[in-house]
Amino acid sequence: MGRLDAVLGRVLIPLITPFKPDGAVDSETLVDLAKMVVDRNLCDSIIVSGTTGEFPALTFEERADLFRLVREAVGDRVPLIAGTGAASTRETIALTRVAEQAGYTVAMVVAPFYQKPTQEGIYLHYKAVAEATRLPIMLYNIPLFTGVNINPETLGALARIPNIRAIKEEAGINPTQASEYARVIPSDFAVYCGDDTMVLQVLAQGGVGVVSGGSLLIGARMKEMIAAYFRGDNATAQALHLQMYELFRAFNQNGRVNPIPLLRSALSIAWREVGPPRLPLLPGTEAEKAELRRILVQLGLV
Repeated sequence: MGRLDAVLGRVLIPLITPFKPDGAVDSETLVDLAKMVVDRNLCDSIIVSGTTGEFPALTFEERADLFRLVREAVGDRVPLIAGTGAASTRETIALTRVAEQAGYTVAMVVAPFYQKPTQEGIYLHYKAVAEATRLPIMLYNIPLFTGVNINPETLGALARIPNIRAIKEEAGINPTQASEYARVIPSDFAVYCGDDTMVLQVLAQGGVGVVSGGSLLIGARMKEMIAAYFRGDNATAQALHLQMYELFRAFNQNGRVNPIPLLRSALSIAWREVGPPRLPLLPGTEAEKAELRRILVQLGLV
């Protein structure tokens, strides 16, 4: 199997899951959102049912339906990545098989959360998932939310499994772990940054691109920044980073750890209404939305 980033590209956008006022999935807006990011060339690939899509708040059936809806909406216009991770290995395998049947390109599998497995448990979890599917797998390491870290030695062992081909690393939590990973992975294994504010830092450690929720708004600029870095134009890359940084930081106003509610608010301002998050997440306050609007206007996005 060749390099997975040659298929997926540099900027991978995880879709939010639009909700109606009563909390039901807004299928029509989801379809329009998927088409919008492709039509505007904001991304190289799309991720469905990731953290940005609030997968822990969705049922199995809702996640399977999201896979179908987005596949029907965009077809083969861009590669599609299914977020299939769950707390249990059995459910992760079942969701991955649904994604495979739906024609997805890759399964992105978050580390098993809540249960605090050992490194051996993490290894055996991913091994079982990999053996249950023909899809290439992107691991997803986000210790802030899962409570566990995929240690470098564990990644080295997992990277020897043929269809485990990439990892999304939440760089803001482990800012130098990409360098540790580089010691244990083969040269064709792809490391994607999972933190919009840390992309240049991860690229400098051997990363190939980013999984970027903020690129729902600013994907063209994110693409331009990464292209500037790889052609050696660091001044342009830095300038673009600084332009985007204020927006990305604004998603964590007032001590919010999870950026998704304010990303939703920003998208509702700059594109169209996508609804509130599901509880226990809370929507943006009027003050928070006013600050987002100020930054979006400053960036020329409103």
